[in-house]
Amino acid sequence: MSLLGGIRPPIALLSALLLALAGVTALTLGRAGSDAVPKAVLTAQQHFAEDGAIALRASVDESVTDLSRTAALFSASAPVSPDAVLDKIGNVYQKWMGTAVVEIKSGKLLAARGENLPLTVVDRGKLSEEDGLAPRMVRLQNGEVRLLSFGLLSWEGQPQQLLVASSSLKVPGVSLGRARVLAVVDHEGHILSSDGIPPPEQVVSDFQREETTKTLKEIKEIAKTAALKARQNPIKSKEPGSGGFLGVSGSLTGERDLGDRSVAGYATLAGPEAGEPTVATGLGLTVVAMVKVAEDPVRTTHPVYGVLAAGALLIIGGLTIALLIGTVQRPLIRLFLESRRLTRGDLTRPVTVPRFGEAARIGHALERLRHQLLDPNGSSDPSVSAAAGSPPRGRIRGRTIVAAAGVLLLLWCGPLMLLINRAGTAVVVPQQMVNDQRERTDTLSDRVRRALNEGHADLASVASLVSETTEPSRMTEVLRRTRAEHTRYDSLYIIDAQGTVLARAGAEPHIKPGEGPSTELLRVLDDGGKKPVVVGTAEISGRNGSAVVGEFRIDFINSLLKRPGLGEVRVVDAKQRTIGGSRGYFAFEDLPHRRLDELVQGTNQKVGMNPRPSGVLYRNGSDIQIAAAAPFVGGGATKPLGWTVVSWQPASGLAIPEYSLQNRTVLAGLLGVTAAAACLGWLYIVVARPLRALARQAEELADGDRRTVLYPRNHDEVGAVMRSLELIRQQLSEQRKRDGAKSLAGRN
Repeated sequence: MSLLGGIRPPIALLSALLLALAGVTALTLGRAGSDAVPKAVLTAQQHFAEDGAIALRASVDESVTDLSRTAALFSASAPVSPDAVLDKIGNVYQKWMGTAVVEIKSGKLLAARGENLPLTVVDRGKLSEEDGLAPRMVRLQNGEVRLLSFGLLSWEGQPQQLLVASSSLKVPGVSLGRARVLAVVDHEGHILSSDGIPPPEQVVSDFQREETTKTLKEIKEIAKTAALKARQNPIKSKEPGSGGFLGVSGSLTGERDLGDRSVAGYATLAGPEAGEPTVATGLGLTVVAMVKVAEDPVRTTHPVYGVLAAGALLIIGGLTIALLIGTVQRPLIRLFLESRRLTRGDLTRPVTVPRFGEAARIGHALERLRHQLLDPNGSSDPSVSAAAGSPPRGRIRGRTIVAAAGVLLLLWCGPLMLLINRAGTAVVVPQQMVNDQRERTDTLSDRVRRALNEGHADLASVASLVSETTEPSRMTEVLRRTRAEHTRYDSLYIIDAQGTVLARAGAEPHIKPGEGPSTELLRVLDDGGKKPVVVGTAEISGRNGSAVVGEFRIDFINSLLKRPGLGEVRVVDAKQRTIGGSRGYFAFEDLPHRRLDELVQGTNQKVGMNPRPSGVLYRNGSDIQIAAAAPFVGGGATKPLGWTVVSWQPASGLAIPEYSLQNRTVLAGLLGVTAAAACLGWLYIVVARPLRALARQAEELADGDRRTVLYPRNHDEVGAVMRSLELIRQQLSEQRKRDGAKSLAGRN
């Protein structure tokens, strides 16, 4: 017999799969919803830390790139005084805490703006070495940490000068909400900067002082743990194929205090592309976000439920296996033994005929063949057929038995997939999820706003270095360098007051021919087109209305919106028309739901001086959604745009206990259906269908067909019975020949 063929393997495999599924059911269904803090809340903190890490990495890299590019542009133009350099930088960028220009040879401080910089930590003798101009972190006397960035100012005939700028390591533009702490830690777990912890002068009561002390202690412990976990390889820190954040990230739980538990997320600074490190990623920093959430003492399910479900599967599975063994496996094996007995010449005992299906037909045919072997001349005698018994007329066939086994298993699988543990309308969505949706949307809104403001600042930086004597070739070189260093632009060009393009780098301009520079710093072109075109304009002083124009890549804006755990994200203008999105959309289309329009309109209502972000939980029967909106708030070139970032996602996609239990229950049912379909389908293909053909051929042989040769097509029980029938056919043929020879001899 074949090891993989026959009737035993599919039934044995079905038994093993049902036992394994019963064990999985008992272990998983009973544990769903047993966590005091839902997994969705922990995952949200991880995403929150990832948002902070992305914002900090982008800020640091942008700061370093802007300083080095600005220094290179100054060096390529006519010499200016150190004070003029710092004044122009201060007018264009407001990101640095302090700036200074130092003569490298003598170490003399030539100019300074903002806070005092610790210039003594700079070894001027090593600036010419490899990575001599790499940014470095320094600690000030007040304990705060700064990141120093450097650029070289080189003019012919003048001593080289070092441009130095200091920036804070605080995470920019992250909305903390209430009771959240955000910290930046180094590779050893030391906190370099933090937000959300009130300074000592703001702590006025003993209760506040006690709470602040607890928070500081917890964030320090979590920072140490996060720093240790951040040392692992990003590839090994996630499940294969999970995608998402490219660095190391995860979630942690802290101590429980009066029904609240501290939960935290951590994330390392990772490059925008896999395998491409940046200046920021080499600093070894990790962002940690911690918040206190209320524990849920109510269990979604009880462990006994999993045991009961597993017990029901064992009972139904046992009945199914017993049905298959009793009506298919044992009768077929009995037929195999009976047919082999007949081929050996043991014809004294009647054939044991099964009661159902094709096996009964084959057994009846074997009994008729036994009588024919005993009395070849009496094969057509009615008494022989009467002795063999009448052919079975029942409708219970092999495929009917297989279908009945499938129905039995569906009695367990069907309710699990369709009826049991449905989440329904009473799903409890933690308020923290709504808060996190709101704060993360606000963070994303600020990130898009900062990116556009930074883009316009770059245009202004280029405009400040173009004078009335700058040649078009020199303009083109500056534009190409700027576009190569910043991938946000699709096209950069300089036009005069009549709209004539003087220099260009990138794609063809979208402005109309002859149209002069716009007075709007940022605007959107082609309102009725297929693709929004965001255009920034920076006037060039001294060139009679000329300006530097940059067209932003809409894919750059879309890439900022693609964050896991937020669902679908859109950027809409003041008329609620779509400008960009994290998924597919049509340019300038309306939002998909009227309630989202109402959310955006309500969010843009001023509360105090500025509008504030808002989050809401929508319930429409079993359709539950979390939505949030955050308008652009703050100054800069983006202020007149009136854009809003809106996000929404179904609660069913979150790891909330009710949905987790429903998903696990459906999964158990699907696994049962899959096991049943695979094993019963296998059984039908290798046993039930060949058995039907065997029954037909056995009856034809018993009816007198001696010419059809019976070929076994399977190396299993069915094939063995077929071989026995072929041997019986040959024996009957030999008997006929011998009887014919005797009859001929008697006549002679």
